Amino acid sequence: MRPGSDARHEPPTVIDAIVLQDLFDALHARGYTVVGPTVRDGAIVLDELTSAAELPHGWGVDTEAGRYRLRRRDDNAAFAHSAGPQSWKKVLHPARARMWSADRSTGTVVTEPEEPHRYALLGVRPCDLAAIGVLDRVLAGGRHVDPIYAGRRDGNLIVAVECTEPGATCFCTSMGTGPHAESGFDLALTELVDDAGHRFLARAATPLGAEVLAAVPGHVADAATVRQAGDAVAAAATRMGRELRTEGLPEMLAASRQSPHWDDVASRCLTCGNCTMVCPTCFCTTTEDVTDLTGEHAERWRRWDSCYDLDFTYLHGGSVRTSGQSRYRQWISHKLGTWHEQFGSSGCVGCGRCIAWCPTGIDITQEAAALFSLQEALPSPDAPEREDS
Repeated sequence: MRPGSDARHEPPTVIDAIVLQDLFDALHARGYTVVGPTVRDGAIVLDELTSAAELPHGWGVDTEAGRYRLRRRDDNAAFAHSAGPQSWKKVLHPARARMWSADRSTGTVVTEPEEPHRYALLGVRPCDLAAIGVLDRVLAGGRHVDPIYAGRRDGNLIVAVECTEPGATCFCTSMGTGPHAESGFDLALTELVDDAGHRFLARAATPLGAEVLAAVPGHVADAATVRQAGDAVAAAATRMGRELRTEGLPEMLAASRQSPHWDDVASRCLTCGNCTMVCPTCFCTTTEDVTDLTGEHAERWRRWDSCYDLDFTYLHGGSVRTSGQSRYRQWISHKLGTWHEQFGSSGCVGCGRCIAWCPTGIDITQEAAALFSLQEALPSPDAPEREDS
């Protein structure tokens, strides 16, 4: 990067897929632990990676409501897949974390400090960039910062990958979160695989991203490649598998609290909590205390919890939301409605994970559409009453 220049104004660079390992080397040389997508257990999951060879080259996915399957592609694309069962919440807001430990023999209680991490998050989709932004506001943006999240979030480097092949359950365009990466990253890649070869259009958004990009062999992108990458992302926006109506959505959900449609959803919902576990923005936790068999050593752990759990709203005397109907209504009403009041945005980023990983195929976009239809079918309170003929 030229001295005194803004990384966002630097021309994009083209890097060939064959030198993707140089990107890994540049990140490792700067002390980062690289976390990215890889194939394991019949899915594309997130894990610590040591080389570019571990990326899911040549793998795509087929998704539908209640369905997720890997499929072999005809090319060797590394990022041509939609959202898998894990989001970056797995890294930044871990499913289990020890808060303190205590020993009776010494009478000491040790608070567990979060070990310093320097993560390079590689392959972050635009919808997941938005989800990280939501978690930043919730867990690090208020007066009470979560030290575990902050310890894992601070000092990260984010390499985003723009989406050119959305899945059947994706609806990020409806939520304004993709498929183009607008902000929240250090370096963004757009993957191109065609007769001209397998390559990436790379653009830096921060000086750190520009520094890493400068360590990777490449050349300034020509206008045709820039246009081709932009067209690929724009085309993806027209091929979303789902659509969610957002105008008036919070108001509709508030007015639909007594809708009979909640009973219909409850008849299909298992209250398993899968949707909250795979959701990239659900952040609820509970604590559990454990001890060894001697009673000499005790620990307190924090773990993910779900508003579908019957004990989630337990107060003295019992739980508040005892029915599956009330628990589903709470989840969708908070996610799409009252989240705006709390955090200034929707809690949904349109990744479609909750649809694909629901065992009974409940589709949040269809449920919202059904509630809209029922609400709009109600007579207006200002409409004159019809006289019987």
